[in-house]
Amino acid sequence: MDELSSGDTAWVLVSAALVLFMTPGLAFFYGGMVRAKNVLGMLMQNFFCMGMITLVWSVVGFSIAFGEGNGFWGGFDFFALQDLTAGDGAIPYVAFVAFQMMFAVITPALITGSTADRMKFSSFAIFVTLWSVLVYSPIAHWVWASSGWLFKRGALDFAGGTVVHANAGIAAIVLALFLGKRRGWPTGDFRPHNVPFVLLGTGILWVGWFGFNAGSALGANKVAAIALLNTQIGAATAILGWIAIERLRDGKATTLGAASGAVAGLVAITPACGFVSPMGSIAIGLLAGAICALATSIKGKVGIDDSLDVGAVHLVGGVLGALLTGFFATLDTNEIGKDGVFYGGPWSVVGEQALAIGATLGYSAVVTALIALALKYTIGLKVSDEDEEIGLDEALHGETAYRLTSIGGSGFTSAVTATKVPEEAKA
Repeated sequence: MDELSSGDTAWVLVSAALVLFMTPGLAFFYGGMVRAKNVLGMLMQNFFCMGMITLVWSVVGFSIAFGEGNGFWGGFDFFALQDLTAGDGAIPYVAFVAFQMMFAVITPALITGSTADRMKFSSFAIFVTLWSVLVYSPIAHWVWASSGWLFKRGALDFAGGTVVHANAGIAAIVLALFLGKRRGWPTGDFRPHNVPFVLLGTGILWVGWFGFNAGSALGANKVAAIALLNTQIGAATAILGWIAIERLRDGKATTLGAASGAVAGLVAITPACGFVSPMGSIAIGLLAGAICALATSIKGKVGIDDSLDVGAVHLVGGVLGALLTGFFATLDTNEIGKDGVFYGGPWSVVGEQALAIGATLGYSAVVTALIALALKYTIGLKVSDEDEEIGLDEALHGETAYRLTSIGGSGFTSAVTATKVPEEAKA
């Protein structure tokens, strides 16, 4: 057994807290993008994930993901988090459990961006619970557990390009297909109601991502440092790639584009951050920003109402980052990684990355479809037209996000904005 390292333990614990903070950041990122009548519904879905998935992970999720089991399923060795001390090393095993818990929390929360404005809360609650157990935990086992079949084949995914982002991205697209379109899409006005919220969420996500990526080194070491540096570079360069496409395509670079570009870069660098050089992260970031920006136009052409572009950012970004890892990985960065094609490695490295991507997308899509199908024909997935028109905040939660009151207390209240100001409020 390795001697316990207080420094490594402290870094993993701090990283776990940073990753948890990403979920409220995601709530603001998505919440600012929806219309004002649905912002609380979006925040509620994200906070529900923080509650339910923590419980699910503690009871069965961790055991399925990291139990010995076989190549496809971890089993129930750690059911209800029993017998954890056997895995103690440089960090207590419970620190690893907590760190991985935060990944399990945010992954289904990513899916909420595709279901905005129209999914029943009860259906969402059941969906994410089942999805976490039947989709997230098995795929995490395949890629990250020492007995996982993709791990044994040598698939490289430092912090979750396939396990988290491609997985959630394809699930989001499938769920959006079963859920159907929003009323009035694509011709209606679905502009973000609060872009500053989006930028606030982006900032929180960006900082949290340092824990997400650098924390995956599971120690305060050189690999953690290079992962953090690559994370910053990947996000920064993706902003430039995204707004360059916006400028060429639309004539203007937008703040929303800058925020989306940053997240796309963070997604794409996630699988690569602990395996590539800083120059590799520049290439990955620029490509991710440009390609993900172009991908946002696909949903309109194929008629899929992926409300907040989860597919364009997380599916495309995750797949792109995982593939590019096979080209840009270098043993000079991480001796337990591989040399990619651009560093003299064989094409089989890219092949293993493609296999991991294909297996993740295929399994996630099929099981997501089965869960969605079961819900659609039992309790239903979508709210009524009336509830959709009212907005999820009031229809499902009995609340409104914004209560605007004039100075002096004699003014007005509104869920969105004032439509008529009383005469006394004008005085």
